[in-house]
Amino acid sequence: MIISALQAIGLFLVTNIDDIIVLSLFFARGAGQRGTTTKIVVGQYLGFGGILLASLAVTFGAGLFLPDDAIPYFGLIPLLLGGYAAWQVWRNGDDDDSVADRPISALTVAAVTFANGGDNIGVYVPVFLTVGTGALVAYCVVFLALVVVLVLAAKFVATRKPIAEVLERWEHILFPLVLIVLGLVILIEGGAFGL
Repeated sequence: MIISALQAIGLFLVTNIDDIIVLSLFFARGAGQRGTTTKIVVGQYLGFGGILLASLAVTFGAGLFLPDDAIPYFGLIPLLLGGYAAWQVWRNGDDDDSVADRPISALTVAAVTFANGGDNIGVYVPVFLTVGTGALVAYCVVFLALVVVLVLAAKFVATRKPIAEVLERWEHILFPLVLIVLGLVILIEGGAFGL
């Protein structure tokens, strides 16, 4: 069981380290707003829970509901969210007072997390297929415990003074840019639309 837990830690880190950047941008976007951390934690758990449920469903043969060809199209979620955020920046210009008009939503965090996790499903399913039930439970427990660690790491990164200054100054550009690039990468790497 300990070996399974250690393997789960390694697998989680490898497949989720990129979330620190996206979550840091969410923290920058929600700076000064009440409940930002809670919304991000809830959103991350909802999104990662969806990834984990999809992985388990495919592992146990419910892949008929989520064909492998559908996963790349989840890239449309961050692409559209990033496009909307870019449109908001264009519409409002560099008006820093508009930050209050951009509240963080747990559902937005969940959608971006789930969309960014298509590759996780592709990695988790083969691993889940090769381990026993006890190890599978250990993987799930470790993954769920590490979600909060991931969020706290992103908050730590986002609140370091030099990083926080850069994020505060450029968040309005970086946030939509990262989401758009993330969406395009998911679509292109997955071969969506014949790309």
